[in-house]
Amino acid sequence: MKLDILVLPVHPDDAELGCAGTLLKHIAMGKKAGIVDLTQGELGTRGTAEIRIAEAKAAAEILGLSVRENLALPDGFFENTKEFQLKVIEAIRKYQPEIIITNALHDRHPDHGRANQLVEASVFLSGLRRIETYDNGALQDVWRPRLVLHFIQDRYIQPDIMVDITEHWDKKVESVMAFKSQFYNPEWEEEPQTYISSPEFIKNVEARAIELGKNIGVKYAEGFTSAKLLGVDNLFSLL
Repeated sequence: MKLDILVLPVHPDDAELGCAGTLLKHIAMGKKAGIVDLTQGELGTRGTAEIRIAEAKAAAEILGLSVRENLALPDGFFENTKEFQLKVIEAIRKYQPEIIITNALHDRHPDHGRANQLVEASVFLSGLRRIETYDNGALQDVWRPRLVLHFIQDRYIQPDIMVDITEHWDKKVESVMAFKSQFYNPEWEEEPQTYISSPEFIKNVEARAIELGKNIGVKYAEGFTSAKLLGVDNLFSLL
């Protein structure tokens, strides 16, 4: 299945927090989008790998994704090495996306920046024909997407582009809250509380979306950075 947009986040729920509104907007436009989580988030304080996989499936249904998979790289201990690059390359070549979205360049959680470096390296290597990868025994075609974007996570990074997600804000929040073990949920009050499980955290997510939206004259927006300069067809397509 060829995808228009493939998100490669390190943890289940990273995509929902960082770019769910953008996914919803493009899916509503008829584009095909999918998520391939790099790890199962098994080192998280709350929940288990099995719980988070079930939550990721529920979130995928809310978003209307064409596919959601998990590469099961070791949470916290993956590195930007050939072993893990090949796994990411296989996913890129399998879905041949036009656009890839991944974690922030650097962030509070060290996995986020390392995942960014892993994905960036894998995107380049995926376009080299002398690197052979296979899917169910069949040699994969080389593939390099048109664009790689990085969403903005806990730490503020000046975005290079912002997407109006106002019409899709409520559904974005619904997809985030599908991760019941991770975010504020009275049913989990007996579990250890974390930075992201407080009621204030989702308010911070909304505040960020409002702040970004204000900059382009809309209510809510998501921001992204790009390693290469971006262009538009004409000046009147700008908000």
